[in-house]
Amino acid sequence: MTSPSLSISHIGFLTPGNYPDGDPAGGLEASLKLFEAAEALGFDSGWVRQRHLEHGVSSAPVFLAAAGQRTRRIQLGSAVIQLGYESPFRLAEDLSMADALSGGRLNVGVSAGPPLHAELVAPLVFDGDWQTFDFSYARVERLLANLAGHPIGDGETFVMSPGNRQRARLQPFAKGLQDRVWYGGGSLRSSEWAGRTALNLMIGSLTSGDVSDDFFDAQAQQLSAYRKSLPAGMTPRVAAGRVIVPTDGADRRTRNKYQAYAASRHERTLSPQGPRRTLFSRDLVGSSDEILERLFADAVLPDVRELRLELPYELALEEYVQIITDFAEKIAPQLGWRPAEAPETPAEQTKASA
Repeated sequence: MTSPSLSISHIGFLTPGNYPDGDPAGGLEASLKLFEAAEALGFDSGWVRQRHLEHGVSSAPVFLAAAGQRTRRIQLGSAVIQLGYESPFRLAEDLSMADALSGGRLNVGVSAGPPLHAELVAPLVFDGDWQTFDFSYARVERLLANLAGHPIGDGETFVMSPGNRQRARLQPFAKGLQDRVWYGGGSLRSSEWAGRTALNLMIGSLTSGDVSDDFFDAQAQQLSAYRKSLPAGMTPRVAAGRVIVPTDGADRRTRNKYQAYAASRHERTLSPQGPRRTLFSRDLVGSSDEILERLFADAVLPDVRELRLELPYELALEEYVQIITDFAEKIAPQLGWRPAEAPETPAEQTKASA
């Protein structure tokens, strides 16, 4: 069972990076093992949510640097870093360092706007009246400019260190990282801006109802506006995210757990939520055949080539592995995807070079 309208060539997963309050190391280790498992299955990319004041990944660059040392091929991404918390220069340094350590595999998802929980956190982050700070798209543009690695100061500005004299610029310079920045688009306005800026675009399982009460219609209009806004000749990447939980490889208790999770979130999909009129797509929980039927009916997916599997919160490692395994083996191939080749082990690399 395949759909001629879908041609997905890249699959990724997005994990929340949960951990118990008393054992952050154990939970983060489980998330790193998930990246290893996904690479072995042929996934093209693995993404982590950046979350503050929660049991999750508070620093995507730190986590992804660790993931880069545990994997060899899979692309590594943040979805998303809220730039309201960040210094565009210091963040650029951290991202460039993580990209260098990973061998150029980093993908940087960002968003603009005031930081979440600003009343609690902003006084701890910023000096002065943070409410007057510029949290607009200009903050993203500053990050992009820093990642470009242009020299700072005039032609005679050098930094001296023992045994070295160099032009002042962000270090390390991660060539190509600027082209691997993504914007988390969730409205017509943000999609148009991301297009004009020629950023890669991330769309997910929630979006703004600014142009329609129907999730798929609203997201399709945003995607169309993005592409119409792109500079001539530019074709950045676009990835769509959906909550997909196949149950084929799960036991009865786990299947019931997944169904209860989806049921608890179903009501929010029935109408726009809150003052921002947020729209949610339904979680796809069921057999692979049931999920494929829903994916084939998704009005947005025919217009994208990359699909990101958004994993539920608060599951155990073995449950996450079951989900990504069923997805990679039973669902993704029916969408047109083929697994990436398994990376060579260090022993195989040594043998090949001998």
